[in-house]
Amino acid sequence: MTATLVKEASRPAAASAGVRRRPRRRGRVVALLFVLPALLLLGALVVYPVLFSVGRSFFDASGNRFVGGENYTEMFRDPATLKAVRNTAIWVVVAPTLLTGLGLILAVLVEKVRWATAFKLLLFMPMAVSFLAAGIIFRLAYDEDPDKGVLNAAVVSVHDAFTGTSTYPTARARDGQGLTKEPDGAYRTTAALTPGDTVTLGLVGVQPKDLPDGAEPAHAAAGRTSGPGELSGVVYLDFTPGGGGEQGQVDRRESGLPDMRVEAVRDGEVVASTTTAPDGSFRFDGLPDGSYTVALPAANFAPPYEGVSWLGPALVTPAIIGAYLWIWTGFAMVLIGAGLSTLPRDALEAARMDGANEWQIFRRITVPLLAPVLTVVFVTLVINVMKVFDLVYIIAPGPVQEDATVLATQMWLVSFGGGNNQGLGSALGVLLLLLVVPAMVFNVRRFRRSQR
Repeated sequence: MTATLVKEASRPAAASAGVRRRPRRRGRVVALLFVLPALLLLGALVVYPVLFSVGRSFFDASGNRFVGGENYTEMFRDPATLKAVRNTAIWVVVAPTLLTGLGLILAVLVEKVRWATAFKLLLFMPMAVSFLAAGIIFRLAYDEDPDKGVLNAAVVSVHDAFTGTSTYPTARARDGQGLTKEPDGAYRTTAALTPGDTVTLGLVGVQPKDLPDGAEPAHAAAGRTSGPGELSGVVYLDFTPGGGGEQGQVDRRESGLPDMRVEAVRDGEVVASTTTAPDGSFRFDGLPDGSYTVALPAANFAPPYEGVSWLGPALVTPAIIGAYLWIWTGFAMVLIGAGLSTLPRDALEAARMDGANEWQIFRRITVPLLAPVLTVVFVTLVINVMKVFDLVYIIAPGPVQEDATVLATQMWLVSFGGGNNQGLGSALGVLLLLLVVPAMVFNVRRFRRSQR
């Protein structure tokens, strides 16, 4: 009797437990159905390509012959790959460090700016520009031609403001017209001159349209004679517009060359110097008796300063890193600014009341309290930098592409950009994945610890 009662009492309890389990099972099935499309998409776009690349890295270029670890050993014997590893290391060390430092400084300074929101928006705007567009912008900005590249236009303007520029970079003397070219690019008269002589120095290679404003005909100046103790002459363009005239003779329509530096040289030393007038005339007064030569210094013919070769082999990597900084500085500033807004203000005020200056507060309180945020920003940028491809591929010109290459661009070049060796390219992809995974794991752990 007792056993029967126990069985009858246990049936409702078991039935109620079964009823409770059914909704749970149904909920799990529904959740799985909702997650399944995302899992399929993740598997198709992430898991399968990774597994395929790992398998492909063990085959040759054709994909038919198994070569084991040969692609991995070849990868570290290839000079181009070693250069890509070196450049990637430079990126990983320099770019995240500069970005984190700039973001920290700007985040602290923005707090003291009246229009802080507008300033943040202005710095964050480059994040809305795609890497392709940013690469094109900076490719033009870094152009070596000052008429196209804004950076070189600024550099040339500053350089010319302090050192000046030559007026006649294309000018040269006619052969057999009494001028010889020195090794340094200067011109000197072949005949010895004495005070009282007059000399005409004809040059060619200057377009009439390139003459300085205010240049006057040289014919009248060429007809003047020198007085006692005076050495004079004229520097002119030995070219008659429209044809005609005679070489070595100053024609009525031939122009003088103003602002040309002229020197009187005796025994290898410059004893006097002057600048030509608008009609090209010059005059040295009060010269002692003796033998002289007249020289046109090389500075008159120096080519114009063309600026800095930003995209040359030496500067191409720093130049591309500069473009990357322009894009990502706003990102670092906003993230660090968000962390800065959560700092306990009482600690900062207490430090000020204790007599600490702003630098001491920044170094000993702000930075230590922001260390977790700075670490997350730095590691996130490290992950992003390892995958950089667009800027390097677009900004670096073809001749210096190898000097600027990083692992991502080298992987593409080896696989599809002419190398046609997808086995080696897959090995490079696996190497890049192995380098990125530790940083990703570190970041995930940091997020989990912060949530706890």
